[in-house]
Formats: sequence, C-alpha cells, structure tokens
Amino acid sequence: MGCFGCFAPEADEGDEDHKPSKPDDSSGADARRKVAPDVSNGYAHSFTFKDLLVATGYFNEANFIGEGGFGKVYKGKINGQMVAVKQLAQDGVQGRNEFLVEVLMLTVLNHPNLVSLVGFCAQGDERLLVYEYMPFGSLESHLFDVPLGKKPLDWNTRVRIAVGVAEGLSYLHNVADPPVIYRDMKAANILLGEDFSPKLSDFGLAKVGPVGDRTHVSTRVMGTYGYCAPDYVVSGKLTMKSDIYSFGVLLMELITGRRIYDASRPKPEQSLLTWSRPFLHDKRKFYRLADPSLLGCYPPSALNQLVVISIMCLQDQPHVRPIIADVVIGLNHIASQPYAPERLPVAMSSPAHSGSPQFVGTPSRRRGGRRTAQYA
Repeated sequence: MGCFGCFAPEADEGDEDHKPSKPDDSSGADARRKVAPDVSNGYAHSFTFKDLLVATGYFNEANFIGEGGFGKVYKGKINGQMVAVKQLAQDGVQGRNEFLVEVLMLTVLNHPNLVSLVGFCAQGDERLLVYEYMPFGSLESHLFDVPLGKKPLDWNTRVRIAVGVAEGLSYLHNVADPPVIYRDMKAANILLGEDFSPKLSDFGLAKVGPVGDRTHVSTRVMGTYGYCAPDYVVSGKLTMKSDIYSFGVLLMELITGRRIYDASRPKPEQSLLTWSRPFLHDKRKFYRLADPSLLGCYPPSALNQLVVISIMCLQDQPHVRPIIADVVIGLNHIASQPYAPERLPVAMSSPAHSGSPQFVGTPSRRRGGRRTAQYA
C-alpha cells in the first residue's frame, strides 16, 4: 500500500472553525498530487465518457438507481459486467476532492466487505466512478420506510449485516497500512449483495488514521448528522473511535428499524438516541427497542447482547469505546445464536389470533417509500 504515502497525516489545524458545511480540501489536495501515478499502475480502469454513455444507455432514466450528495447513480453494463456508474454533479468543489480520494482509496483497499471500484472517468469536466453492481441496493432502502408488500429484514439478516460491516471496518482499522478512518458510516452507504452480504461504499470522506506517536487527525468536521461522534464534533479530532461511535448508531438503527433522526415522527421520538435513552439503563426494557416489524421473532438473549454492544460503542468518551476487533468477536458470538422459529401452537395459528394481539398498540413503521440514494 505504498501509494498511501500521499496521504501524509495532517498537521493540527489549531483553532480553525469546525463547520461541517465547509469543504475539507486536505484529502483532495493530497489525492491530486498522486492520482495519476497510482492509476497508471493499473489498479482501476480509465473509461472515456463515451464508454459510460453507452454503458448506461446515455444515462437513461430507466437505469437510474438513486441520487446523493455526490450526484446521480445509474446501472449499466460494460463488457458483459453489470456496474453502477456514479456521476459527479459539476457544481461542487468538495465532490471533486472526494472523487480523487475515493479513486485512491479503492484502488488499494481490497476486502469482501468493501465495494469494488471497477474504474473511473476524468475527462474534461466529467468525473464518474464505476463500481461493481450491488443488486439489493442500500441497507437504508431495506431498513426504513419499507413499503407495503415488501418483507422487512429479519433478525438473522440484520445480525449478518452487522457482522459484515464490522469486519469491513476492522480491515480498514487493523489491516490497511496505514490504517483508514472511514468517517461516513450510515445505512445509505452500506450496499447489499444478493445474499444480503454488506459492503461499505463511498470513501470520499475517508482519512488515513494517525500513525506513529500521533493520537488523532485534526480536520474539519464532516459526515452525516447524528452519526458523528460528539468528541469529534466538538474538537475536530478524528480517531478510530469516531468510527466506533458511528457504528454504534448503525447498530441501534438495525435493532430498532428507526432512522437516527426522523422529522416525520412526534417530536419526542425524532432523535433515535433521545427516544432510546430511557430503555438503555434497564435490561428489562431492552425488548422495547426491538423493531416492531420483527414481530418478536428474535432471540431475547441475543437482542440484549446486541443492545449492550451498541451502548458500549455509543459512549461519549472515546477511550471507553471498544476497538473494532473486540466488536467483531462480540457480534460473531451473537451470530452463533440465530433465531430459529418454533412451530406455533394450533390455537396461536388460528384466524382468531392472526392479529397478534400482543403487538396491538405498537407503533407501526411508516409506509410509502421513496427512491433512496445508493452508492452515495
């Protein structure tokens, strides 16, 4: 991974104003200095804009997958391979910086739980990224706002997704050399394969972690509201433990089926962490965190263990949060206790009980989905 040499740790930025709305130019500047030599080594294929026009049917609306802060995403086919093409919106400098960082990151990082970069296009003003196609889209589209008729994620699948995401994060923290801080953990950035195997995507905000005697990387605060660790928001000091906090938020979303922030809910329930706080201090109330769409189909002990892991990850003080290697061990232990549905008694399976009265009054998930951003 010698090509990471261009990402030398940044000097402390002192008392600079830490505002998420301001672009973080440092990674992009480093990337611009190194992108040509790295790409020429053949790690990613350089496509022409015409190649990608043809692949996507001239960005046909029928091939539109989703849209995010970076731009629009289309599915296409190149040399018989299905791909996802992310087109940079041309009105943002920050997006160009993230484009360069992502090309560099994904040309040298390789793990089953990281999305693969097929290639890129940097022709004229056009900037596009070409990824492997993930047929099931993002975790966000399966976890939130599930439309009528679509089966919600079951317990075992949620645990499997959590394990895969943690293993991808463990690769970034413990195997990549130098280590990488992901910095943009959220459900929209977790892409799912046909067997719901998860892959981390969108590395535009990723940063090389501290090396040597350094304990943190100082940078402007960037990321998604609610996912950022409080210590990072206050100080601008980015550490591996910043990712751990964000992962704890994702675990809580997997447990509850709720977004970290949802303005459509009643005010006391809009913030997931605020709503969940009364239940986190009493093990007897952990069951109240479970997503109602699970209909009680989960192992109670495994649910309690997953809640405990999320609590550990969400500690305000970074030094108290676990390292990702320990989180992986804990999640694999939970995965070894899958939910196995038992045969329902005849009385319970009769029409008289089909309404599951034990769940009457439980808030139902919102319906009527929207097109969600994927690969963004």
